[in-house]
Amino acid sequence: VQLVESGGGSVQAGGSLRVSCAASGYTSRPNCMAWFRQAPGKEREGVAAIDTNSGVTAYADSVQGRFSLSRDNGGNTVYLQMNSLKPEDTGMYYCAASSWVGYVQAFCSNSNTKWGQGTQVTVS
Repeated sequence: VQLVESGGGSVQAGGSLRVSCAASGYTSRPNCMAWFRQAPGKEREGVAAIDTNSGVTAYADSVQGRFSLSRDNGGNTVYLQMNSLKPEDTGMYYCAASSWVGYVQAFCSNSNTKWGQGTQVTVS
């Protein structure tokens, strides 16, 4: 199983970025995919998650209304559109995926969860 993130970068406050995560190595597709972020000196936190079958999503309160998570038709790639970015959105963004069903509200976190290497997002 491999998760490959792309699309991070630097942007001014108020701007937009889109990050993508492509999953491979699953027999069909992961049932749950999510994004986490970690700022320097802080714990990793869940940002958004999606059930790749139903399209049901969950968001952290801090990004609700500004971030949008979607999936492609195959359910193996997810896209996190980040608008109205703030300096506090700065951090390393990690993709997570799980084959287990029913963990969207937990941002796909369980013992089956796999992780990507991360992509840096910097808002100044």
